[in-house]
Order: sequence, then C-alpha cells, then structure tokens
Amino acid sequence: MGAGMAADPGNGRAPYAADPARSLGRLHSEPRSPTRDDFQRDRDRIIHSTAFRRLAHKTQVFVYHEGDHFRSRLTHTIEVAQLARALAKALALDEELAEAVALGHDLGHTPFGHTGEDALDACMASHGGFDHNSHGLRLVTELERRYADFDGLNLTQETLEGLVKHNGPLIDAAGRPLERWRARGVPAAILAYDRLQSLGLAEYASLEAQAAAIADDIAYDAHDIDDGLRAELFEIAAIRAAVPFVAGLLDEIDRLHPGLERPRVIHELTRRVITRFIEDVIAESEARIAEARVANLKDVQQAGRTLIGFSPAIAAADREIKTFLFANMYRHPQVTQVRARAEAVVRALFSAYVADPAAMPPDWAAKAGATASARAHAAADYIAGMTDRFALNEYRRLFDPTANLR
Repeated sequence: MGAGMAADPGNGRAPYAADPARSLGRLHSEPRSPTRDDFQRDRDRIIHSTAFRRLAHKTQVFVYHEGDHFRSRLTHTIEVAQLARALAKALALDEELAEAVALGHDLGHTPFGHTGEDALDACMASHGGFDHNSHGLRLVTELERRYADFDGLNLTQETLEGLVKHNGPLIDAAGRPLERWRARGVPAAILAYDRLQSLGLAEYASLEAQAAAIADDIAYDAHDIDDGLRAELFEIAAIRAAVPFVAGLLDEIDRLHPGLERPRVIHELTRRVITRFIEDVIAESEARIAEARVANLKDVQQAGRTLIGFSPAIAAADREIKTFLFANMYRHPQVTQVRARAEAVVRALFSAYVADPAAMPPDWAAKAGATASARAHAAADYIAGMTDRFALNEYRRLFDPTANLR
C-alpha cells in the first residue's frame, strides 16, 4: 500500500473511505439489515430493479440485432462494476459502494445509446432537456415503484451522491452551475431532490464514486476497441498507426506471441489496455491522495480536485483512443446510418405520445396531465425506460409494421 494508504485494521478500509456504519442514511428510515451493511443493500436493490434488467436490451454502440456478442448497457455496466471494485480494493476503499455506484451509473440511459439520449434531449429542449444522470436519479428516487413504504429504491445518501456527482461537482461554492451545466443550468430534478436531502452538489464525490467514474472510461476504451475490431469497423493497422499507446501494446504482443491469430491479438490488446490503465490509476491515485493529505471523507469532498485519475501520460493515451474511436467507430457509416434511423424512431414516438397520451399504457397516460409540459415529461419518461426492441416495436405498432433500423 502506498503512502497515505494505511487501512483501518478493523475493517480493511482507509480512513478516508466511505464507511457504511457511518452512513448519512436514507430519505425514508428503515431498520438495519442483520446480514448486510447499507452499501451492500444499495447494490442489491439496484441489481433487482426493473431499470437494471432493462439494460440487457439497451444499446451500448451497436443495436441489439447486430450480433449477440457485442456489448449492451448491461454487459458494459457489469464490466464497469468489476473494474470499480478492483480499484476500490487496491486503494482500500469501500468495495460495495464503488460497485453500487458503478451498477447504477447507466440506469437513466435511453434506448439506442447516446443517439436516443440526444434525440430525447432535443425533443425536450423547451421543457428543460433530458439528461441521463438526472433521469437515473429520478428512477432510483421516484419512478421505480416496488416497495410498499416508499417510491424509488430509498438508497443511501452516499450512493445517490455518487450517482449524481461521480464526474465531479455540479455547482461552485456560490451555487453557480459549473461549466458543463452553465448553458442550461443543473437539471431541475437534481435540484429538487437536493432540497429534500442534500447531495452536496458543490463538493467532490467519494473516492468510491470517483473510482466508478474512471472505471467507466477504462471500460469504454478497452471494450469499444474490442467491439470495433471484431465488427471490422476498423483494422488493427489503423489503430496502431493512430494511437502510439496501442502501438506499443501491439508491439509487445507481436514480440511475445509472433504470428498470433487475429481474435487472440484483439483479446490480448484489450486486456493489456485494461491492465495498464488500472495499474496507472492505482499509482496516480495513491500519489494524489498522499499529496492532498486527506485524512477523512470530508477532506476528499473538499479536496478541490479529483483524486482518482490517470497520470498525464495515460490521460493523453485515453484522449487519443477516444479521438480514434469517435472518428472510426461512432462515426462509421454503418453506425451513423443506424443512428439516424434510431433518432427518427425516438422523435416519432415522442411526438405521438405528446399528441395522444392514450397511445401509452393507462398508468403512463394518467401521468401526462393537461399541460404540454406534463405530457412531454410523461412521454420522455416512458420512452427513456424502453429497451431498443420495445421502442422499435412501438414504432411499428404506431407507424410502420415493416420498419427496421438496417
């Protein structure tokens, strides 16, 4: 364990890790579980939620019918949770909280990946827009309706803060929105919940939530390289030429395993990307924590910077990989063609439900109310919960029985 990483011998956690025994609690009081701590219960509630199950049939980059072996939101989420837990273990943090935030970080995503979110955001432009983090908060605090005593999952304040702030604070000390939110302001749903139970919107999230955030970046890079190569959207030679970090890993594979067949090269590459990134985050984070002299969770929240992160060299590699993937995978003609059709599906469904809420199931139609804003929000919530397959089937039901995305 590096400098500043001494763990409490009683629980194995560093003194600045989140502690379930000292949790700030839940909005609705509940008896403690005799067999699980509070963060374990949060993780389990997320896993058993309807929104989590639906991730199995929501797009990561490809649409569901392009192949059974490409990643969905669910497989991506499981991979992020594994990486977050590995980081938490190495850094003597609370593994269950890191896992809970990772498992819940994508609950608010729409069908059809970022295309669906962009389309729904445009549809909601005159009603505050659509943001998947804000919608994810609403899912776990309001829209999931499984328990007799409360709406939502009644997660701990620490898990909710992690879901909202894993990418950093939303406002400054004076309450002004930070850069990402400056143009439109912090989503109203986040501000409304913050008035019920403080989310510390001007403070940094726990190290566990920060670990989940960087695990998301690592999973995207490694596994989109894997999916892109296996789908033949780009070739090994292209990414070797464009990304020096990847070229170095491929040179290592060629040296250790000359003549290795392509599928094994791809796997060896992706696992090396993960390993190098994880090892770098551990070393860099230990150094940042020691430099910041954090002694407790409050020090983490008020550190003034993210403490879990890449070194400058690996941060540059991360940017190069993302730049390459954006140009060669996310903007590949095969992908953009499907994205355009998926966007049209979302826009058409939104217009149909706003014009006639009765086109939705009765419980959703009842939420639409009489105002344009109420109808828009009901339509957006209903669409956001759809899987890719269900959204396309709804489009077929309402518009074109033969419609497809290819």
